[in-house]
Amino acid sequence: MTNDNGSVTAWIGLGANLGEPQKAIQSALRLLVNKSGTSITAVSSFYRTAPVGFDDQPDFLNGVARIQTELDSDVLLERLLEIEAEIGRIRTSERFGPRVIDLDLLLFGDQIIDSDVLLVPHPRMQLRRFVLEPLAEIEGEMVFPDGMTLSACLRDCENQEVTREGAIEFSEAN
Repeated sequence: MTNDNGSVTAWIGLGANLGEPQKAIQSALRLLVNKSGTSITAVSSFYRTAPVGFDDQPDFLNGVARIQTELDSDVLLERLLEIEAEIGRIRTSERFGPRVIDLDLLLFGDQIIDSDVLLVPHPRMQLRRFVLEPLAEIEGEMVFPDGMTLSACLRDCENQEVTREGAIEFSEAN
């Protein structure tokens, strides 16, 4: 999914459950577009979900953004980590714990990436309804680079509960 102008369509998972999650996600989107070569072309609604893997924490707000970027995947990942740090995320060894912001590179065009620092498609994306629902909202049906379909993945995790909360207020003019 590289476009004629050399940009790539990518999808970013958005999540937060500490502080003011809506504001943190909106701030992350604003910071992302302030990076030259990246624009946001679609943003899903917020979805409220119970935590996975570490239950003693607040519910998460999640969403997905589709972007166009001229950055390569490693530089985009670096930028996402920088944005998390700017918003106040402190990475610890605790997986699945509470966080002020979480930005995951879910898909990068139709590429499969397996490096020391990046796995794309995101390795748990197809198992998590809180990623698949917002992705389906903005894309409808899609086929992932490994050949799985979005609708098949949604059926496989239909027992997971997510609640659509409302629109993520965002425009590049914000």
